[in-house]
Amino acid sequence: MPSIWLLQLFAQTGLTPTQPHGILDLVKGSGPVVQAVLYLLVLFSVVSWGIIFYKFRQVRTARGQSEKFIEIFWDSRNLSSIHEASRELNSSPVAQVFRSGYEELLRVSRSKKEASQGEGLTTELIGVDNVARAMKRATSVEITKLEKALTFLATTASTTPFIGLFGTVWGIMNAFRGLSVTHSSSIQAVAPGIAEALIATAVGLAAAIPAVMAYNHFAQRIRVLAADMDNFSHEFLNIAERHFLK
Repeated sequence: MPSIWLLQLFAQTGLTPTQPHGILDLVKGSGPVVQAVLYLLVLFSVVSWGIIFYKFRQVRTARGQSEKFIEIFWDSRNLSSIHEASRELNSSPVAQVFRSGYEELLRVSRSKKEASQGEGLTTELIGVDNVARAMKRATSVEITKLEKALTFLATTASTTPFIGLFGTVWGIMNAFRGLSVTHSSSIQAVAPGIAEALIATAVGLAAAIPAVMAYNHFAQRIRVLAADMDNFSHEFLNIAERHFLK
C-alpha cells in the first residue's frame, strides 16, 4: 500500500521516477555546443597526458645521466677522457655544459699559445670570460630543451576549467530555456539538462588537475637541474682558471 500511494503521489505531482542516466548517455544527450566543449577538453587531456609521460622520461633520464657524469668528472683527472665520456651522455644537461666549456677552453688555450708566439695578446680575464659565456649559453639551451612543452601544460591547467564552465553555463541555459518552452515547473524537466551540463565542468577539472600537478613537478625538477648546471659551471671555471688560464 505505501508503495502504491507513493507512485500515485509522484503521478499527481509529475515527479515520476526515471531510470538513471549513465555518463555516456549524458554526453550523447547533450547539445552540440556542450559536446564540442567535451571533445575539446578530451583533446586537451590526451595531449597533456602524452606530454606528461614524455617529460617524465626526459627529466628522469637527464637527472640520472647528470649524476653519472658528475661522478665521472670528479673520479677522473683527465679532461679529454671526461670529454669522450660526455659524448655518450647526450641527455645529460650537465655533460652538455661541460662540453661547451671544455671546447671553448681548448680554443682559448690554442689562441693563447698562438698569441705568445706572435704579437697578439690574450689575457687571462678574456679567457675566463669566454669559457663562462660558452657555459652560460649552453645552460640556457639545455633549460630551454627541458622546458619545452611545459607551456601547454600550464595552458591546460589554467584554461580547461573555464572551458568546462562555459559548457556548463551553456547547457544550463538550454535546460532552463527548454523548461520555459514546456511550461513545466517540475525539477524532472531540467534535471537531465543540468546533469549533462555539469559533465563539462567535471571533464574540465579532470584535464586541469593532472596538468597543474605535472607542471609544478617538472618545474621543480628543472630548477634542480638548472642549479646543478650553475654549480658545475662555477666549479669548472675555478679548475680552468687554476690550471689552464694562468
